[in-house]
Amino acid sequence: MCEMLRILMLFAAFGLAAQADVSQCNCDPKKPETMKARECSLCAEAEKQPAGVELFLLKDINPRKPNRWLVLPREHYGAAHDLHAMPKAQRDGLWRFAIQVAKEKFGDDWGLAYNGPKVRTQCHMHLHVGRLIRAAENSKFRVVRRLEEFPAPEDSGIWVHPVRGGFHVHTGEQIMETALVR
Repeated sequence: MCEMLRILMLFAAFGLAAQADVSQCNCDPKKPETMKARECSLCAEAEKQPAGVELFLLKDINPRKPNRWLVLPREHYGAAHDLHAMPKAQRDGLWRFAIQVAKEKFGDDWGLAYNGPKVRTQCHMHLHVGRLIRAAENSKFRVVRRLEEFPAPEDSGIWVHPVRGGFHVHTGEQIMETALVR
């Protein structure tokens, strides 16, 4: 019975991942009708921001994530708005802003997560900000001293959290936000 449950869970996970592909997102701020799709709702939020705003913060509206925040750039970066598509200076600014928000909201117990391209349900680039689940820590990390050293993986997500003298940077998986308290 346990093996059958594991197989069903795998099929469900693959099904959700297949539905979550936003790599061919057709959001176009010049065509308002394209912004009505569910996967384009964060693009629509970005368009609501004043022209001078580079980065902004939103409360996650998912009722299953009441303790979560999102940090987003106002600018759109290609069809899938991938982290690696952002210019390095803007990406570093995004991480810097997200860390500032995380520290303000969660002290030293914060984590930031960016889901991989196969599981994202929103095309507009965003980082999840939340309290770190300490039990999520594993041995698959790299110690990084400065945020400017954070990688921008093309085929996986990334989650980071502070440690003495720097950060643990975890990559290699698709779903990264599960390291944060919902």
